[in-house]
Amino acid sequence: MFDPALVPRRALGTVQALLTQFPAVALVGPRQVGKTTLAWHFVENEDAVYLDLESPGDRARLTEPELYLTQHEDRLVILDEVHRTPEIFQVLRGLIDAGRRSGKGTGRFLILGSASIDLLRQSGESLAGRIAYVDLVPLDAMETATSTDHSTLWNRGGFPKSLLAPSDETSLEWRNQFIRTYLERDIPQFGPRIPTETIRRLWTMLAHMQGTMLNASALGRSLGIDSKTVGRYIDLLCDLLLVRRLPAWSRNSTKRLTRSPRIFVRDAGILHALLNIPTLDDLLSHPVVGASWEGFVIENLLSVAPSSARAYYYRASGGAELDLILELANSSLWAIEIKRSLSPKIGRGFHAACEDVQPDRTIIIYPGSESWPGPDNTTVMSLSACMSALS
Repeated sequence: MFDPALVPRRALGTVQALLTQFPAVALVGPRQVGKTTLAWHFVENEDAVYLDLESPGDRARLTEPELYLTQHEDRLVILDEVHRTPEIFQVLRGLIDAGRRSGKGTGRFLILGSASIDLLRQSGESLAGRIAYVDLVPLDAMETATSTDHSTLWNRGGFPKSLLAPSDETSLEWRNQFIRTYLERDIPQFGPRIPTETIRRLWTMLAHMQGTMLNASALGRSLGIDSKTVGRYIDLLCDLLLVRRLPAWSRNSTKRLTRSPRIFVRDAGILHALLNIPTLDDLLSHPVVGASWEGFVIENLLSVAPSSARAYYYRASGGAELDLILELANSSLWAIEIKRSLSPKIGRGFHAACEDVQPDRTIIIYPGSESWPGPDNTTVMSLSACMSALS
């Protein structure tokens, strides 16, 4: 059950640090992303107590939760799939406050959840000021590659069982089953009135729209529902950490800018499964290849960016655009253009956008391995190099 090689080291370090500062840490991420594997690191190495609240036996241990948890107040208690017992949060609050008074103020509980919706609301209401949150995303390029060749990660995505499958065929089958599980089990659990087939069609349509601006009205007409319902369904997919809405940059600009967010299926492997793209060769000849690469780069960069970083894109009516703007500490701005060419060239629109945004750093990411200074104070960088600079 526990494979040390699959523990996401960056997230592990973050969780360990936060447990020294907060009584509770919530680890939130999609199913099969590695939350339980990370949690078992603490079981194997730090003598923690692990409870899977999807197991009737483990739930039975919490028939009298205050009594049971008090017996383990000197150990880290891990509560997996905690949304199954939302009433536990009030109990945790009382135990945390009692522990603070007796000198046990940090490192009490590690809470795991497959979705951020109810978990964030329930825990935020009950444990405000007592809990920190960590989003666990699929494995990224810095965690998986020993070189700059990220082609397997790009094609299969970062879910460990998909990435490490013995063949592309097996990997694709795992991803198809992952999608089916979400549609038939998890999404009805978090949104019981949502028709499964409608969500499947919407998710697939968003895959075909990868990297484009969101038009909820057009999606609604295709699905036979109104735009507000489309927005609610996309909210659900975003809360499940399966889809990203990248907002438009609009600060201090005198130009007429695009305001609609861009939409991305977050994991490239799930994107390719929704589009039935089985191999890298098939991907390279598919019309989505450019948008897929762009989404892959964006997700990898955001996986290592500081938690305080804010991400945007920029597009003006005159054609000026930037694929990604990162607002970092002290309002420092990075403007990033993403290219699929080994000889990347930047156009007039990139320069016009930089004149408006006035970034502190301008970067072009390409699929090669070397980095070099480009024209007009730009830097051409590999994905790995940019991730290293950002982290």
